[in-house]
Amino acid sequence: MTNSIPQLELNDGRSIPQLGFGVFEVPPDETAETVLHALGTGYRSIDTAAAYGNEAGVGEALARSGLRREEVFITTKLWNGDQGHDSGLAAFEHSLQQLGMDYVDLYLIHWPAPAQNLYVETWQALTELKADGRARSIGVSNFRVDHLQRIVDATGVVPAVNQIELHPRLQQNELRRAHSEQGIVTEAWSPLGKGSILDDRTIAEIASAHQRTAAQIVLRWHIQLGNVVIPKSVTPARIEENFQVFDFALSEDEMHALAELDEGGRIGPDPATFAAA
Repeated sequence: MTNSIPQLELNDGRSIPQLGFGVFEVPPDETAETVLHALGTGYRSIDTAAAYGNEAGVGEALARSGLRREEVFITTKLWNGDQGHDSGLAAFEHSLQQLGMDYVDLYLIHWPAPAQNLYVETWQALTELKADGRARSIGVSNFRVDHLQRIVDATGVVPAVNQIELHPRLQQNELRRAHSEQGIVTEAWSPLGKGSILDDRTIAEIASAHQRTAAQIVLRWHIQLGNVVIPKSVTPARIEENFQVFDFALSEDEMHALAELDEGGRIGPDPATFAAA
């Protein structure tokens, strides 16, 4: 399959593929083969995290793929229990070792974990990693507007990306507006609402009209909103299906109909309180 994925410009002058492949909950012993299939399909962005326990599988897949390191955009994340300046730097080193790489394209603070009150000094550590080139871009995940403002006020460095739970039932309009104002790219995790939205009547009707699957409609909605999207699957046919979202478009009426599905329905933890270590 041809690689036809658009790139979105980041506020640091680099760019990120708008469609990537996520490996959340992909078992470590299945990760390499799963990511190899994604790379063979045409994905050129892989999103992992220290907490997923499968960074090594991502590194193995890239090593076996025949692709050059610079052809694939690799994202990983720093876990809550590793927050802090020195511990954050040490966690980054461990992730590089697991990946078998000497740099990552994007390094994220996984959660603000505000009760720990360490995310500002953790962000400072990330700015140092960016300065030395081992994290080409830096960002955050699950940060609210107040969390974002605090790290920007403290360091003057605006995250390139905020990766947040985002799907038709949780559209995060206020947060996306804040991102737009600061030049932060919005990246959607759980873009399909963990499958819970795929039997929605509105989505089904739009899918029928385009002769597409419900998942393809939702992914196309994300693309047209300007989000980066990282669907996850271990099923080869689904991995390929999720890639086929650049050869059709939703109408303004269809986009409006999908906007009406927003109900603030969060599937994952609340970033204001989540602090698992």
